[in-house]
Amino acid sequence: MSAVSAESAVPEAAEVVFAGRLPLAVRYAALLAGPGVERGLIGPREAGRLWQRHLLNCAVIGEVIAGDASVVDLGSGAGLPGVPLALARPELDITLLEPMARRVAWLNEVVSELDLRVQVVRGRAEDPAVRSSLGSVDVVVARAVAPLARLAGWALPLLAEGGTLVALKGETAADEVSRDDEAVRSVGGRAVRVHDCGEGIVDPLTRVVIVERGPAVARHDHAGARAVPASRRRRRS
Repeated sequence: MSAVSAESAVPEAAEVVFAGRLPLAVRYAALLAGPGVERGLIGPREAGRLWQRHLLNCAVIGEVIAGDASVVDLGSGAGLPGVPLALARPELDITLLEPMARRVAWLNEVVSELDLRVQVVRGRAEDPAVRSSLGSVDVVVARAVAPLARLAGWALPLLAEGGTLVALKGETAADEVSRDDEAVRSVGGRAVRVHDCGEGIVDPLTRVVIVERGPAVARHDHAGARAVPASRRRRRS
């Protein structure tokens, strides 16, 4: 799928979501469909459904993220949902967090190619050094990373109190909330709820689980780590 064919397949909704940055979204779609498939970042069957299943599906979660929030895309992989979110909401302060070297290389290439104001960090959310370097952020987003209980255990320590985890979960959302609610609350989560994003933009809607971080929970696996309030986190130019 070339850049030309990617552009011809652009749905009208993409013009609404990406506005003046639509050409960058088209370029990203072409990167996913070409080098992304060749390098195993997405499956070959996904190339024909990039807009609805990936770019728009991810970008619409911006409706539950306020203002110029600091955001970590946990386990970013091919850049989903972080890159579409950065394209649709350029005012957000986004970090793509990914442990695998080959995916980090890809993400750096994408950020450079699209000239995005986005940081790429190699590491795992559970590593104390990563938690320390990222500070406490406003929002953690994640897609197809882990079951909700495990994901909350990784994501909530990255959040400032009152910050939110936004996990793209699709049809499993309600079942995961029912199954994992107690475990999520045991690591400091509260106000766990399911929300549908993208009314009038995507079909089916993008279903997310939103978890708010409550007061810090005492833990022994990162002894001595002190969170830096989001208000003190240094922003990039």
